[in-house]
Amino acid sequence: MGTDLHELLSSLRVWDPELTDLPVLDPAAAPAEPLPLFTRWFAEAVAAGQPEPHTMSLATADPEGLPDVRIVMLHGADADGWSFATHAHSRKGGHLAVRPHAALAFYWPVLGRQVRVRGPVVTAPAEEARADLRARSAGALASALTGRQSELLGSPEELTRASEAAWELARREPDTPAPSWTLYRLRPDEVEFFQGDALRRHTRLRYRRSPREGWTRELLWP
Repeated sequence: MGTDLHELLSSLRVWDPELTDLPVLDPAAAPAEPLPLFTRWFAEAVAAGQPEPHTMSLATADPEGLPDVRIVMLHGADADGWSFATHAHSRKGGHLAVRPHAALAFYWPVLGRQVRVRGPVVTAPAEEARADLRARSAGALASALTGRQSELLGSPEELTRASEAAWELARREPDTPAPSWTLYRLRPDEVEFFQGDALRRHTRLRYRRSPREGWTRELLWP
């Protein structure tokens, strides 16, 4: 395989029929609220063998309004919102402290599907963040205890020493708190479901929430 970027891009195809199943999204049969549809789509992505379906893009903005994006893990989705976690002093934590709004994007290519979520972000109570971290693996706790996320790193050896100490503590004391570890909830005012189509007649179903009318559904041109 060559390394010319343009040649590589021109050789790639989206939604190879041998790898991808493109279901049909019937907007008329969609539920009145987005969460049940998201839950069903997530379960179908898992059943279809989509690798890491719980990973998502998280977009935030810095104090000047400049955007930033990274991949994080979904910690849950319920009536309180879509949840994710990070250190309060991380870059994204700092963004959310100043501009508490964000957007999420899920992409499940095995089914030709995307889900986009955006809205205000709130901080969950500290006890819920602690419970969320306790429910995760020793590796997750070790990562949280390593801390100093987004700060300048002097050398790889410095990270190795801090990580080894964090792993030892996580194994020895699995209930060790990580004070800066914060659970965030995005409470959506807009959720869009995108279902790909082989003829490019993609279905885009958008839910929008208003204070008076609740959720409304509308179709968008692809």
